[in-house]
Amino acid sequence: MKIELVFATNNSNKIKEIEVLLNAQYQLKKLADIHCEEELPETHHTIEANSLEKAQYVYEKYNVNCFSEDTGLEVEALNGKPGVDSAFYAGDRDADKNMDKVLKELDGITNRNAQFKTVITLILNGQQHQFTGILKGKIGFEKKGLYGFGYDPIFIVDDGRTLAELMLEEKSKISHRALATQQLIAFLNKIQ
Repeated sequence: MKIELVFATNNSNKIKEIEVLLNAQYQLKKLADIHCEEELPETHHTIEANSLEKAQYVYEKYNVNCFSEDTGLEVEALNGKPGVDSAFYAGDRDADKNMDKVLKELDGITNRNAQFKTVITLILNGQQHQFTGILKGKIGFEKKGLYGFGYDPIFIVDDGRTLAELMLEEKSKISHRALATQQLIAFLNKIQ
């Protein structure tokens, strides 16, 4: 029997990434499938708390097993910023403006170390579980690549390419979201 899980996000890019990772034994539902059209709350100051808040909102309001995720880019030289504010770092959800702000703030700085952090919160039969995925890398000096979304064009992974230069299948093997999702899947497999 397939486990039915609602992915508590309106971000179509995140849905695509998760769909690649979840195999046929899970039935992934979108918010639209449960007639949830409102913007989910994100009122906290940590990635963990925002992830939990979104999952709790969907679970309590719609009474469905669900998971949510929150992701942030943490830049060492910027004391972990943009972090929890990654999506709105330059004031709104404009990825180019957000990347430009990070690049400007790092102008002349040699320490380009950064990491992406994803926290997935699963609420299954009222029980909460969190899974964290971290991808370490560096911030480039310019945007490169045609794929991905968010900060992917400036985030350089081990092989020297940006996340935006990786096809979805490649990204799905190494990304922060993939690492957290793999933990989620391992947990679900263990309890079945």
